[in-house]
Amino acid sequence: MRRAMVLGNWKMNGRRADAVAWARAGAALAVALPGIDVGVLPACVHLAAAREAAQGSPLLLGAQNLAAWSDGAYTGEVSGAMLADCGASHVLVGHSERRHVLGESDAVVAEKFERAQAAGLVPVLCLGETLDEREAGSTEAVVLRQLDAVLARCGIASLARAVIAYEPVWAIGTGRTASPAQAQEVHACLRSAIAKRDAMLASLVRILYGGSVKGSNAAQLFAQADIDGGLIGGASLVPDEFAAICRAA
Repeated sequence: MRRAMVLGNWKMNGRRADAVAWARAGAALAVALPGIDVGVLPACVHLAAAREAAQGSPLLLGAQNLAAWSDGAYTGEVSGAMLADCGASHVLVGHSERRHVLGESDAVVAEKFERAQAAGLVPVLCLGETLDEREAGSTEAVVLRQLDAVLARCGIASLARAVIAYEPVWAIGTGRTASPAQAQEVHACLRSAIAKRDAMLASLVRILYGGSVKGSNAAQLFAQADIDGGLIGGASLVPDEFAAICRAA
């Protein structure tokens, strides 16, 4: 049975004091809910502060991005090894804001996925379609293309050390949420595509849902057969709301 996971993506929010407070709240949740994996993803400059605040707890720490290179003359970039050195165990790869605001291609996402694993990090591979793509009936084609770009570079076995997150772009930060049935349909599509290559791996890989998840809708989403938890954005900045989502898992 797959273990539920809830990750809070703080995005570019907060200052050091906020990161400490949020991490302490997350650490308390992780202790209180030993049946699930709880993690937070601070801005990389706050990783050390979050690690100190959560010390001794099972709270997972992740980063929101990493460089497509291991080391070198890439001013302003942060490598996977640097993130691991700061206490990160997970890292987002291919978040929709990286793809659609900052222009990262499927090829760049696949390269970052490979770099994350080479650094000992667990990549959280984000996949999702825009509103235009959904209305055109292209949802499955889009998410499978994004997945296939990673599998072509890294192989199916790489998913044994990864997490997938389906995040429809049209539901991120908009207040709109995919219905439980809509989300389940895409999660099942992804799991089926993986099963065609490796049925055992498909039964084990965790697929999270991200897109305006709140305490009020989390239980219905997480009750779906192929939804294994959530990648939470804005709601993760409100400790009580994040706690409600974690309890729903």
